[in-house]
Amino acid sequence: MRLLLLLSCLDLVLVCNARAVEAQQDQSSQTETDASYDPDAEFSFDDDIFAVAFDEESTAEKSWFDDFTIRISQQISGQVNSHRIDFGALGSLSKPTTVENNRVQINIRYQNAFAPGWLLQGTGWYRLYWDQDYMAGNTEIDSHTESQINDLFLQYSSGAHSFRFGNQTVVWGEMIGNSVLDVINHIEFRDFTIIDIEDARLNQPMLIWDYYGSDNSSFSSFINLYPEFNPAPVRGSPLFFDTGINLPDYNRSGKVLLEAGTQWKKSFAGSDIGLMVAYLYENQLRYDPPDSGSVDARPAINDFLLLGFSANRAIGRLLLNFDLAFSHNILANSFAFPGTSTLAAPVNLRKDQIGTSFGLEYSIDNEQDLSVGIQAQKILDPDAGLPTGQTLVSDEIFGNWLIRYSNNLRNGDLLFSTTLQGDLEGDSFFAALGLDYTLNDNWSLSSQIISITASAPSPLVIFDQDLRIGATLTFSF
Repeated sequence: MRLLLLLSCLDLVLVCNARAVEAQQDQSSQTETDASYDPDAEFSFDDDIFAVAFDEESTAEKSWFDDFTIRISQQISGQVNSHRIDFGALGSLSKPTTVENNRVQINIRYQNAFAPGWLLQGTGWYRLYWDQDYMAGNTEIDSHTESQINDLFLQYSSGAHSFRFGNQTVVWGEMIGNSVLDVINHIEFRDFTIIDIEDARLNQPMLIWDYYGSDNSSFSSFINLYPEFNPAPVRGSPLFFDTGINLPDYNRSGKVLLEAGTQWKKSFAGSDIGLMVAYLYENQLRYDPPDSGSVDARPAINDFLLLGFSANRAIGRLLLNFDLAFSHNILANSFAFPGTSTLAAPVNLRKDQIGTSFGLEYSIDNEQDLSVGIQAQKILDPDAGLPTGQTLVSDEIFGNWLIRYSNNLRNGDLLFSTTLQGDLEGDSFFAALGLDYTLNDNWSLSSQIISITASAPSPLVIFDQDLRIGATLTFSF
């Protein structure tokens, strides 16, 4: 139970508890002309009136550049509370003050509706790690740099149909960042940096078909052509712990893996409902102990069937959300988070699991928003098939709660946000305070304070008493 809880908590730490997702800026502009008649108007021509029309190089360059949105940011953050965590008979862990992240990141977004019904979109980032950043000493990157393509897809729309092909994500749940239904795309855990949700949820090559009916209903179907799995934490990162055993990627040579799913959704006055079914692989690899004489753990994959239901209801400024998921044939005891704790217990049973996410979003006024969410899951019939005296690591109800509040001040130039999160058993508590200030159309400054408290039963105890402070300066154009 503890290990699955860590997986869920760290997802929220990296995704939900981060600063508010930065709004994408539309770079196109439109010009309206008043053509009313004026009898005294001057109809003589200016000598330069057609200059731009014949300057093909200038026009082409401006049109091409308008398809891009570029954001350059310098970020620095670290753990500032020097302390020691006592594990009793297991010893203690020293947590000194240290800089964890010191990096420059360039985010690029390209969007081009190059023909009627056609759209090409892509996003990616490039990072430069300074010497103080833990990634600077990582042997898996070259010259302190790293890059990644996020989404890159081609979309064609005609009538009630829309097709998208390429790297993209599928989000089914109503609860943002805390839904039991958002298990399609895999996620990367690294550290406690201030990131957008797109940086944590990784895209996969998919073919997606959307159909919009005339009765306020829609179908959305996908085929994942290359399912991938959560990568292990990067060596040297705050989430990495050296167990002396290598955690390799799954070897898919000679195997064809596919995922597929369909969602039906219908809108009513003030509410939506959705039904979904999907054939998936669990995003988290199961690691069995190495063979004799080897230091490589044995990764195993597991396919399962997901049945889901979602609904929301708007009542004035209040929006109620509900998600329900039934997972058939998930792998029991497969929830060890890579690089943090022990490997999976030697039990190989498939179980059914039911989970729910429910909560509310309340718009206090035009500037303030509040959201509350609870996620709870349980494995059905946990003792069936187990040897006498053996139990699963997650045989009871497990889950977490999440509270978020945001307040826009100074006409939207100043954003204050806070996130509180913990597990249902009260063994861990996470608090984050964020302050984002927009200096002008191009420059912005954001800061964040993160505090973690956890008791010994929680896997997050390794972050107990941690206090992290970070700041990011961003230039966008």
